Amino acid sequence: MDSELPRRSNAGYGAAARELVEQYESVSFAEVHHEVLHLYPDRPSAVLDVGAGSGRDAAALAALGHRVTAVEPTPELRVLGEQRHARWPIAWVDDELPGLPVLAARPERFDLVLLTAVWMHLDRAERAAAMATLAALLRPAGRVVLSLRHGPVPPGRRMFDVTAAETVELAAEHGLALLHRAERGDLHGRGGVSWTWLGFAAAA
Repeated sequence: MDSELPRRSNAGYGAAARELVEQYESVSFAEVHHEVLHLYPDRPSAVLDVGAGSGRDAAALAALGHRVTAVEPTPELRVLGEQRHARWPIAWVDDELPGLPVLAARPERFDLVLLTAVWMHLDRAERAAAMATLAALLRPAGRVVLSLRHGPVPPGRRMFDVTAAETVELAAEHGLALLHRAERGDLHGRGGVSWTWLGFAAAA
């Protein structure tokens, strides 16, 4: 079945960019991240939002005083996000997992890395490579927070079944310890869709 999926992790997002931006912006940062807000820095920090989409989360974090880098590999989403949240000093970057080659070549490291509704787009080999990439981009005691989507795959999208157990084990292999796990339903009311939120920390 996996061989029938699109090859690009962001397949289907460009054509639906305008509709997706409205969907993403219909719920707030606080609603989406409710279960993990306590894991986020309470003072200005370097934050990386991977798969930033419409920029909703990046803008909310910038408004709190964080220095935010937003990675979005889909040009249509990136342009709309930049336009919608132009008032905030967000550094938008065209880069892509699993390697994030643009960011990996830079010296900056981050206190918090977010991956909201991103991880399930990567296959097993890509997830292994991506976790190594994320661990290398963290400062000492930095944190990774990600969500896993469970449920039916929308037509034209590339998604994989990813368990929390696999993700926790993979993170541990790269020195990231589990801080928090939470389960929740879907904010958009999509039948059969649920989410797991995971927070990890690097060694101090």
